[in-house]
Amino acid sequence: MNDRIIDFDPLIEGVLIKRYKRFLADIKLENGEIVTAHCANTGPMKGLLSKGAKVRLSVSHSPKRKLAFTWEQVCVLDKNNQEVWVGINTLFANKLIKKVIEKNLLKEIIGEIETITSEVPYGKDKKSRIDFFLTPKSSNPDNRNIYIEVKNTTWILNNIALFPDTVTKRGQKHLIELKELIPESKSVLVPCITRKDAEFFTPGDEADPLYGKLFRESSSAGMITIPCSFEFHKDQVTWNGIKPLK
Repeated sequence: MNDRIIDFDPLIEGVLIKRYKRFLADIKLENGEIVTAHCANTGPMKGLLSKGAKVRLSVSHSPKRKLAFTWEQVCVLDKNNQEVWVGINTLFANKLIKKVIEKNLLKEIIGEIETITSEVPYGKDKKSRIDFFLTPKSSNPDNRNIYIEVKNTTWILNNIALFPDTVTKRGQKHLIELKELIPESKSVLVPCITRKDAEFFTPGDEADPLYGKLFRESSSAGMITIPCSFEFHKDQVTWNGIKPLK
């Protein structure tokens, strides 16, 4: 497997002091300097916020930015006490899934794709935006348009990836709207699992029971779930395959 999905400049390493006000994290760099980094993940980040955890940051020298550093990855231990790097920048998830679609890594499930458009209005009164709207190639046996909603997934219990890790009214709304697209269009939910130690995916009923209920209702109506797993490195992200639903 091990397809390279995205390459980037090598990240800077340090350790986590604390994360606060949702958007901020204090990090001690390897040279001893303490910096404040932007945290793009506004959720509770269950199981990821241990003080002293190893972290990786990207740096931008743009004068328009208030903070030069962005927190990108955190290191946790899997059930075998092996280190696993987790991608925590939620803005990265859509980039990864778009690359996976472009590389035809989902072709067996969604067929060949003609066009990919981001942030297309849909749903009731067109007040929501779908992450990706796909049109199929003429060679695709299913000629329906495809709506894809991506969910950044970092929470793991006993090697099972779960989404969400907190109550998400927005996520509940997305499931209802995906269900309403069926059968005229193809509805797809893509949990973007940003760590390599997931063996399965299941909805996070413990965190949001209603989300779990809506997930099952939408799945029964025909929504397709494609849990995509990735492995994060200091200078790249590699493809770790599609994980089964549990």
